[in-house]
Formats: sequence, structure tokens, C-alpha cells
Amino acid sequence: MKELEIHVKGMVCGGCENRVKNALSTIEGVKSVEASYQTGIVKVEAEEKVTKEILEETITDIGFEV
Repeated sequence: MKELEIHVKGMVCGGCENRVKNALSTIEGVKSVEASYQTGIVKVEAEEKVTKEILEETITDIGFEV
């Protein structure tokens, strides 16, 4: 298990946090997601097979910048 931290641009409200959380939670191997629009930081606890690139691609696919 590892924890990854990603800086996300464009989250401006709780709804944005939920979009990011929901999108990342669908990735196989992701165990937990915390997102804060106030800090722009998303923390993900995941299995070793989950890469930062996979997480970043998922975030950009839903309209946010990393």
C-alpha cells in the first residue's frame, strides 16, 4: 500500500471534490481518496500497481488540471 499526493487545479467547491473522489474511487486498487478544493491537494491510498500517471490521467479526463 502506498499514499500518493497530487496537486489539482480547478477544484473550486465540494462538488468538485466529490467528482474527483468518485472518479478515482472507480480505479481498481484505490482504497481511499481525500480531496480538498481549499488546498488543491488530493491524497490517494492505493495498491502498488496504481501509478501516479493513472490517477493524473483520470483527473484530467474529468476536466481538471494536474
